[in-house]
Amino acid sequence: MMTAPASTSATTAPAATVTVRYFAGAKAAAGTRSETVAVPDGATVADLVTALAADHGDALARVLGAASFLLDEVAVHDRATVLPDGAVVDVLPPFAGG
Repeated sequence: MMTAPASTSATTAPAATVTVRYFAGAKAAAGTRSETVAVPDGATVADLVTALAADHGDALARVLGAASFLLDEVAVHDRATVLPDGAVVDVLPPFAGG
Protein backbone atom coordinates (compact mmCIF):
# COMPACT_ATOMS: atom_id res chain seq x y z
CA MET A 1 0.00 0.00 0.00
CA MET A 2 1.29 3.43 -0.92
CA THR A 3 0.92 6.47 1.29
CA ALA A 4 0.91 10.12 0.30
CA PRO A 5 3.60 12.31 1.90
CA ALA A 6 3.03 12.78 5.60
CA SER A 7 2.13 16.12 7.06
CA THR A 8 4.78 17.87 9.13
CA SER A 9 2.27 18.98 11.75
CA ALA A 10 2.31 17.48 15.24
CA THR A 11 -1.13 15.95 14.74
CA THR A 12 -1.82 13.26 12.22
CA ALA A 13 -4.56 14.04 9.74
CA PRO A 14 -7.19 11.34 9.37
CA ALA A 15 -6.53 9.25 6.30
CA ALA A 16 -8.82 8.52 3.41
CA THR A 17 -8.37 5.38 1.35
CA VAL A 18 -8.80 5.44 -2.41
CA THR A 19 -8.48 2.73 -5.03
CA VAL A 20 -6.46 3.71 -8.08
CA ARG A 21 -7.08 1.72 -11.27
CA TYR A 22 -4.61 2.04 -14.14
CA PHE A 23 -5.44 1.44 -17.79
CA ALA A 24 -3.32 0.82 -20.91
CA GLY A 25 0.03 2.68 -20.75
CA ALA A 26 -0.64 3.80 -17.18
CA LYS A 27 -0.91 0.16 -16.11
CA ALA A 28 2.40 -0.63 -17.78
CA ALA A 29 4.13 2.40 -16.24
CA ALA A 30 2.78 1.69 -12.74
CA GLY A 31 3.53 -2.01 -12.97
CA THR A 32 0.12 -2.88 -11.56
CA ARG A 33 -3.53 -2.90 -12.55
CA SER A 34 -4.71 -1.26 -9.33
CA GLU A 35 -3.65 -0.33 -5.84
CA THR A 36 -5.09 1.01 -2.62
CA VAL A 37 -3.66 4.35 -1.54
CA ALA A 38 -3.96 6.12 1.82
CA VAL A 39 -4.07 9.90 1.50
CA PRO A 40 -4.60 12.59 4.14
CA ASP A 41 -8.19 13.65 4.70
CA GLY A 42 -8.93 16.48 2.28
CA ALA A 43 -6.35 15.35 -0.30
CA THR A 44 -7.08 16.32 -3.89
CA VAL A 45 -6.63 14.56 -7.21
CA ALA A 46 -3.50 16.70 -7.69
CA ASP A 47 -2.14 15.48 -4.33
CA LEU A 48 -2.78 11.89 -5.39
CA VAL A 49 -1.04 12.44 -8.75
CA THR A 50 2.01 13.87 -6.95
CA ALA A 51 2.14 10.90 -4.56
CA LEU A 52 1.75 8.36 -7.37
CA ALA A 53 4.51 9.97 -9.43
CA ALA A 54 6.84 9.98 -6.42
CA ASP A 55 6.09 6.35 -5.67
CA HIS A 56 6.35 4.96 -9.21
CA GLY A 57 8.95 7.19 -10.88
CA ASP A 58 9.42 9.06 -14.12
CA ALA A 59 7.60 6.67 -16.47
CA LEU A 60 4.33 6.99 -14.58
CA ALA A 61 4.90 10.70 -13.92
CA ARG A 62 4.97 11.29 -17.70
CA VAL A 63 1.76 9.32 -18.19
CA LEU A 64 0.05 11.12 -15.31
CA GLY A 65 0.94 14.48 -16.84
CA ALA A 66 -1.12 13.66 -19.94
CA ALA A 67 -3.75 11.40 -18.38
CA SER A 68 -7.43 11.97 -17.79
CA PHE A 69 -9.01 10.87 -14.53
CA LEU A 70 -12.36 9.52 -13.50
CA LEU A 71 -13.48 9.87 -9.89
CA ASP A 72 -16.16 7.29 -9.13
CA GLU A 73 -16.81 7.00 -12.90
CA VAL A 74 -17.22 10.78 -13.42
CA ALA A 75 -14.65 12.77 -15.41
CA VAL A 76 -12.43 15.02 -13.31
CA HIS A 77 -12.14 18.49 -14.83
CA ASP A 78 -10.41 20.10 -11.86
CA ARG A 79 -7.47 18.41 -10.16
CA ALA A 80 -8.32 20.40 -7.01
CA THR A 81 -11.27 18.03 -6.53
CA VAL A 82 -11.16 16.51 -3.04
CA LEU A 83 -10.99 12.73 -2.80
CA PRO A 84 -13.66 11.22 -0.58
CA ASP A 85 -12.85 8.16 1.51
CA GLY A 86 -13.50 4.98 -0.45
CA ALA A 87 -13.29 6.69 -3.86
CA VAL A 88 -12.17 4.93 -7.02
CA VAL A 89 -9.85 6.91 -9.31
CA ASP A 90 -9.29 5.66 -12.85
CA VAL A 91 -6.13 6.77 -14.66
CA LEU A 92 -6.73 6.97 -18.41
CA PRO A 93 -3.74 7.79 -20.59
CA PRO A 94 -4.36 9.34 -24.01
CA PHE A 95 -5.53 6.71 -26.49
CA ALA A 96 -4.70 6.69 -30.20
CA GLY A 97 -6.72 5.12 -32.91
CA GLY A 98 -9.93 5.58 -34.73
